[in-house]
Amino acid sequence: MAHLHRLNGRTEQFILIIVTVFMQDTDTTTKREIALKCLILNVGESVEDLIKEFLPETIAIFIIRDAQAAPKDIGIILEGQEVVNKLASVTNAVAILLGFLYALNLEYPKTLKFMFQYIQKVFIELDPKGMPTKVKKLYDQLYNSA
Repeated sequence: MAHLHRLNGRTEQFILIIVTVFMQDTDTTTKREIALKCLILNVGESVEDLIKEFLPETIAIFIIRDAQAAPKDIGIILEGQEVVNKLASVTNAVAILLGFLYALNLEYPKTLKFMFQYIQKVFIELDPKGMPTKVKKLYDQLYNSA
């Protein structure tokens, strides 16, 4: 722990949290995971480059690519669980994800809400009059500049 002062503040805080959990948890598998994460951080690399974690609230599209960078598998993660895979394309996955969100009455992810609102209000024409300012501005730029 003495060498932690050489790390940046954020990494140091993360490692201290991990070490605290490490000392409390008796599960060997969890301790090994924590040790690997600490190793990655201590050599100045990113945990996210090796381990992709999906929290229960995660809503995402995943793409697994082959050696030529062509999509090998495309799927949807909804509330942290893989719900469908082997989709034809990312655009197909977005359409299906939008259908899931609508059918299950889930909120749009906060970081992508304007993209989903644009698709809903402009492309699908569901409640087009209630466009948020950001969506309306883009709509006006694209459709009124012609």
